[in-house]
Amino acid sequence: MTRARLVVLAGLLAAALAVAALLSGTLAGPESRTVDQRFHWRGVGPATDVAVIGVDDVTFSELGRPWPLPRSLYADAVDRLRKAGAREIVLDIQFTEPTEEREDMALYDAIDRAGGAVLATSESDGRGGTNVLGGDENLRAIGAQAGAGNLPDEREGVLRRFGRSVAGLETLAVVVAKRRGDRVDADGFPDDGALIDFYGPPGTVPTYSLSALLDGKVNAAALRGRTVVIGATAPTVQDVHVTAVSDAPMSGPEIQANAISTLLRGLPLRTAPGWLGALVTALLAFAVPLLALRVRPLIAALAAPLVGVAYVGLAQLVFLTGTVLPVSAPLLGLAVSAVAVVAVSHLLETRARRRMGDRNVELRQEVADAELEIIERLGHAVESRDEETGDHIDRIGGLAFRLGLAAGLDLETAERLRRASAMHDVGKVAIPDSILRKPGRLTDEERAVMQTHTTVGASLLAGSRSPLVQMAEVIALTHHERWDGKGYPAGLSGEDIPLVGRITAVCDVFDALVSPRVYKRAWPVEDALAEIEKDAGHHFDPELAALFLALQRDTAAAPRRLSETETPERAVARA
Repeated sequence: MTRARLVVLAGLLAAALAVAALLSGTLAGPESRTVDQRFHWRGVGPATDVAVIGVDDVTFSELGRPWPLPRSLYADAVDRLRKAGAREIVLDIQFTEPTEEREDMALYDAIDRAGGAVLATSESDGRGGTNVLGGDENLRAIGAQAGAGNLPDEREGVLRRFGRSVAGLETLAVVVAKRRGDRVDADGFPDDGALIDFYGPPGTVPTYSLSALLDGKVNAAALRGRTVVIGATAPTVQDVHVTAVSDAPMSGPEIQANAISTLLRGLPLRTAPGWLGALVTALLAFAVPLLALRVRPLIAALAAPLVGVAYVGLAQLVFLTGTVLPVSAPLLGLAVSAVAVVAVSHLLETRARRRMGDRNVELRQEVADAELEIIERLGHAVESRDEETGDHIDRIGGLAFRLGLAAGLDLETAERLRRASAMHDVGKVAIPDSILRKPGRLTDEERAVMQTHTTVGASLLAGSRSPLVQMAEVIALTHHERWDGKGYPAGLSGEDIPLVGRITAVCDVFDALVSPRVYKRAWPVEDALAEIEKDAGHHFDPELAALFLALQRDTAAAPRRLSETETPERAVARA
């Protein structure tokens, strides 16, 4: 499968996973927290349409009364709100059980004078009927209505939404909106409720103590035209909740005020349609794979955080216009696709490196084979000029290999010696045929020319980076040096002569002695070995000579006679 197809497949898998997580609600918790964060980034807005009259600790202290307060106090508060010009009065306090008749009637009459009010309850008969202030008929008589004050349970105990109705009873916000003549669209309330468009953290909605209102300390202008919610704000009453805008608890009345304002403003926050959420999730999941088709996958993956930040910024801008785009699922798709692209890239690069490595091994072997072939062909070409067969090269190689191992060379080096020894006489290409093929004894001048084949051969092989050719250069230059220093071209002695040169010297002389040439017959093996033994410590390294003799006597051939006209010195000179 091609890189492009694998990258696109990674995007498809990431998109499928992220969209599935979005539609299944798996990320509902994290997504809700992203909405909370968007509220924090948006900041605080002025609450101009609602206010709260709170039964707070100051009220308990100044009035000197515990919870619950007498209903006549709420009656006084309703009268003051009516006089201040409050647009709508909401009593977020439960009045389902009767108390003293005088207290109950005081509140009832005050609501009547105000032209009605909305009263909260958490109890209904399942069909929208309540028992607030004696029942719904009593409320209708004074223009009042009951509304469900229940707040929906939220994930992790954080309030973010409000519903349209509870057990058949419309919520406070819906009742207030309808009393004001607003149309409430049921489609605006998903199954889990509508998002509350909070003005800000606790205290953002103007809040005044009940005792301050009763003492006339609240400016009427601060209440005029607003929907005013009266309720318990003291923490001791335990009507406080954590909300989307703050970890600090917000009182129930302020939450109700925010919910009422949200509905009055036409539910300004709407969750993006499912198709749109799925679309942006898929697009973000494909961002990195598409980028990876144009740039290196690692660079594309490193760009994922920038893409994520850009999308979060876009989601915040859209949030300010009232649409809540999903964030968790798109970021999940982005992250998964980035990891998948890197994984695909690593897989492909590993596969490519493996193929390249295999090919490199093949190429190195081809080069090595070609190198060996060239060396062997060149060695054979040299030997053919000397009227020798290629068997001489093979025999010397085999002898040098065995002697090298016996002398302590590792297998790889011994094998290199076997190959490199084929080039020991490569310098003979520069020797004239008249000297190289002369059947008789060489003159001193001719012998001097013949001896130049060592330096010529070394110069031909010099400068190579190949370990094999480098060893062949050493052998070509030093295989005619002698242990006693009387050899050529440099007159080296003892261990100053490189080991591979000393090994080749023994093998070359031995093979020259036992091989037939134009100027001699082959020596018997035993005679040749006796010559090697005689020259140990003079011509040859004595230790190498001893090792060579031991090796050869194990596999000695049948004895052959020495030519009547050949001497060891003559054979060595031509070797």
